[in-house]
Amino acid sequence: MAHHQMKTRAHMAALAAMTVLATLGAAAAAQAETNIKLVLNWKYQGPQGLLFLAEDKGYFKEEGLNVTMDQGNGSGAAVPLVANGAYDMGFGDINALIEFAAKKPEDAPVGVFMMYNQPPFTVAVKADSPIKTPADFAGHTLGGAANDGALKLFPAFCSITKTDCSTVEVTNMQPNLREQMLMKGQVDGVFGYVNTIRFSAKLIGVDPDKDIRFINYGDYGMDLYSNAIIVSKTFVKEHPDAIKGFLRALNKSVKDAIKDPEAAVASVKARESLIKTDVERERFDATLADEMAHPEVVKIGLGDIDEARLAKSIDILVNANSLPRTPTVGEVFDRSYLPAKSELLTSVK
Repeated sequence: MAHHQMKTRAHMAALAAMTVLATLGAAAAAQAETNIKLVLNWKYQGPQGLLFLAEDKGYFKEEGLNVTMDQGNGSGAAVPLVANGAYDMGFGDINALIEFAAKKPEDAPVGVFMMYNQPPFTVAVKADSPIKTPADFAGHTLGGAANDGALKLFPAFCSITKTDCSTVEVTNMQPNLREQMLMKGQVDGVFGYVNTIRFSAKLIGVDPDKDIRFINYGDYGMDLYSNAIIVSKTFVKEHPDAIKGFLRALNKSVKDAIKDPEAAVASVKARESLIKTDVERERFDATLADEMAHPEVVKIGLGDIDEARLAKSIDILVNANSLPRTPTVGEVFDRSYLPAKSELLTSVK
């Protein structure tokens, strides 16, 4: 009996020791997790399911990452927030990054995964507007959010289309008022991303195919890249392996989202119950088709860039905006953190 009690006590002591070790191990693992703060491009919308699925499916955790994703105030706004250390990463406009790198190279973030490889930038006008081409902008009022990517690129658009925009009045507005102000005639045109305007118009009962005309930058020679995952210089220096892990997780998440768009939109709905699922699913599909399906994806894979194309984009922005210096392609984008080329998607359909 005494022998049995001793064995039982020894067994319980062993179990207790194992529990303590497991607890310590879990605590160590938790401590070993790398925290990442990421600012999104915008408020919650369907395409952000491309990122959220990585969290919901545990892909970030598998890589030892604890990722926090906050809503943003425009793709351009993500760049200074990452540069000043408020965030480690952002889902931001590479063109805003180019401008930042030209002015403050020592603080500029770097792109590591090109998500939107087609230019979504546009000026939207009412379908019955006299504005049909950039040449018609003169004497009109155009409005946009202060950090809007298309607004920031407007000087370059005027330059490349040889349009005198000196008589164009540009006014700032709250992003949520953009489509209403356009339709009420309070401005003659608005800046934005095509699909942001298109689906925001739908949400207020406007048919964008009948009631709105889009003057797209890409139709006038501005074959620019758009939104990428960008990383701060500090995070690059201190956590290079975490960046690789993040991109592995993201790459898996993007593949899953494209296979199952409904799951991607559901992951957005879980974070913002007020979104309209049908509209956001449509926005998701349109984003794939209009912003992520550049023909180069077949050759280089989704996430990478064509260096000659990015170099041309840099030159367009530097010349149009009279920037103080020309950043190199390597300053703007570093492909060394990407998953192996064989792992990247070669189609988003």
